[in-house]
Amino acid sequence: MEGILPLFKPAGMTSHDCVFKLRKILKTKKVGHTGTLDPDVTGVLPICIGRATKVAEYITDAGKAYEGEVTLGFSTETEDASGLEVSRLPINRVISRREVLDVLSTLTGEIEQTPPMYSAVKVNGKRLYEYARKGIEVERPSRMVTIYSLELLDERDEFAGETITFKFRAVCSKGTYIRTLAVMIGEKLGYPAHMSSLVRIRSASYSLEDCLTFSEIEELMAKGEIERALKPIASALLNLPKYRINDTLAEKVKNGVRLRIPEEFSNHSGPIVLEGMSGQVFAIYQKHPEKDGLMKPVKVLWTGSGE
Repeated sequence: MEGILPLFKPAGMTSHDCVFKLRKILKTKKVGHTGTLDPDVTGVLPICIGRATKVAEYITDAGKAYEGEVTLGFSTETEDASGLEVSRLPINRVISRREVLDVLSTLTGEIEQTPPMYSAVKVNGKRLYEYARKGIEVERPSRMVTIYSLELLDERDEFAGETITFKFRAVCSKGTYIRTLAVMIGEKLGYPAHMSSLVRIRSASYSLEDCLTFSEIEELMAKGEIERALKPIASALLNLPKYRINDTLAEKVKNGVRLRIPEEFSNHSGPIVLEGMSGQVFAIYQKHPEKDGLMKPVKVLWTGSGE
């Protein structure tokens, strides 16, 4: 069994919980997830099975899309609805639609974020949430992320009340904390805020429409039809550039030999997918760090059985 299984992650489970449960359902140990989703978050979690675990990092590195909800008026220690309230400031004015749209515009593009204390980022060998659970505040490294688009999913012209809630859709790069984005929206509007709900609607090339629930997966397993639910390994690499090779060169690639960098990729430093004439994936190559003009394999995926 191998391929990508797009799972609809339910609330209340960590990504690791999902992997543990799927290992039991699928009766295989070679199962891996493609990036941490907080327990409160639902939606798209691509699961790699068998040889597909080799390409998990390329799904993790690809863009994501979310539909979230921000609540203005109070903040929480975890920046989401599960945390204890830490700050409250009742909203005493009407916030206009134009004001919200202007804030979303300022947060579109490349922005700097500081990971929340309740996150899996490591500082001095420990994850931040380990410090947070002990009440220890540590200095957190900021990171640059890209918000490709940030859209208001609310038709109101005015927002009023002691607390205000509205939904948004964000398309963003790897490493973006949507919880922190919700807090930043609140800060720019002048109020403490938190992310009150979140659904991941896309991860790499996989969307909600592709996803199966645990019960649907169990049903397919019982019928012996799980294989038809698995996406091919090639589907995990759609965002990477492709270089098509002939059968002669394919034999060398299968053995992991170094190759000359094709002219069209001479200025490309990232991964390149080498595929056969019929589209089967043989390997992923990257520019050699020491030998000028050469590229070397970082993943050889061909096993002789096709995709």
